[in-house]
Amino acid sequence: MEAQLKELIPFLRDKNPQVRQIALSNLLGQTPEGSPHRNIFYHGLEGAGLQKPKETDIIRDLKLLCRDQLAVAHDAFRALVNLSDSPLLVPFLSEPAFLAFLVSYILNADSIVADLASMLLSNLTASSSPCAALLALKVPILETPFSPSRLFPTLSRSGTCSAPIPYPPGEPQDVPALPLLIDAFVEGALIDPSGDRASRKRKGDLHFLASVFANISTSPAGRTFFVTPRPTDPLNPSSINEYPLAKIIAFTEHQDTIRRGGVASTLKNCAFSSQAHRAILSPDAEAVVVPPSTLSAPGIDALPYILLPLAGPEELDLEDQEKLPSALQFLPSTKKREADSVLRKTHVETLLLLCTTRWGRDYLRDHGVYEIVRGAHMEETVDMVSEHIERLVQLLKGDEGVETIDESDLVRVGGQEDDGDDEDNRIEEV
Repeated sequence: MEAQLKELIPFLRDKNPQVRQIALSNLLGQTPEGSPHRNIFYHGLEGAGLQKPKETDIIRDLKLLCRDQLAVAHDAFRALVNLSDSPLLVPFLSEPAFLAFLVSYILNADSIVADLASMLLSNLTASSSPCAALLALKVPILETPFSPSRLFPTLSRSGTCSAPIPYPPGEPQDVPALPLLIDAFVEGALIDPSGDRASRKRKGDLHFLASVFANISTSPAGRTFFVTPRPTDPLNPSSINEYPLAKIIAFTEHQDTIRRGGVASTLKNCAFSSQAHRAILSPDAEAVVVPPSTLSAPGIDALPYILLPLAGPEELDLEDQEKLPSALQFLPSTKKREADSVLRKTHVETLLLLCTTRWGRDYLRDHGVYEIVRGAHMEETVDMVSEHIERLVQLLKGDEGVETIDESDLVRVGGQEDDGDDEDNRIEEV
């Protein structure tokens, strides 16, 4: 059987698209994890001794087929999504030319299989080297002022993503890729999933970009990106500054679990940066600077988006209601908490991280965090989440000692005080 499958590989380069499709559709079934003949895709990638591994024909063919006609491109992206869980493949899928195509394809609003491309990028960024490459990546963009999408990534041209007609004039400008991906991610949330895909402004909803942002924010450089002010419009450097994190926090209550989970993880990872706490919590009416940057931007005002998934329909006293951010005051009786216990735990861990600074603890106390998590604790059925809430309450209701009066002093949370702490209580980047 394996020998027969190998005989199909040369047909991936056949001039006849139907032949390419038939060959690929027969190979696709061997790409998921656990498939009996999956090794045919990895054969030759290991290298020998000090010799650097070289890209094999089948991997190069799959990358090229991502630019093919719809049926072939769909299966090629699916194959690479399935195979990209292996570290052997990461260097070849994150090389500059393919990474630039992949990002450009996702950015193009007309890309038909952009969601599969987003899944592939999500898998790749689980490794550190593609994250670093994506942070530094710039892609050539042509502005299309009379088009709904406003931009055309020139490297996105393929069988499932044609160039605009008429072709936009001028020379393309190299634009940082990550701010453009954030804007595309926001646009994807505006899609009506029940509508006709052909009539959509953007063909993909791009939920898996949330996982890309979460992966990137596990590194210090990634966190710095999200809490450093940038122009609101990536194509207009003179537009007002905004924190990139501020653009995505509204999705913590989105109906799609992947989207809201990735955003929750991104927010939590950014909370590991204690210097960013003031910007993360401050309302957008205040301009805040996050060192080492000297640029200011409106506060991210993330607290309502952290608390809403933890809030239920409980009625609070008027005095307690007045403490809360306006978005949490007088919630309806139909309000439900986040159903996923992993995401509830993520939000509580974010609050614990924001408690590592005296300013953060005081802000959380003054804005009704205790009142919300008290109700959440009463309804919580998962022990691990309950334990995290109890630790949070200890920090919020405990007395401040002399050693914590100075705002610069940090309180360690998450089992980081000594190596003997229970590993289950550690807060880690996700």
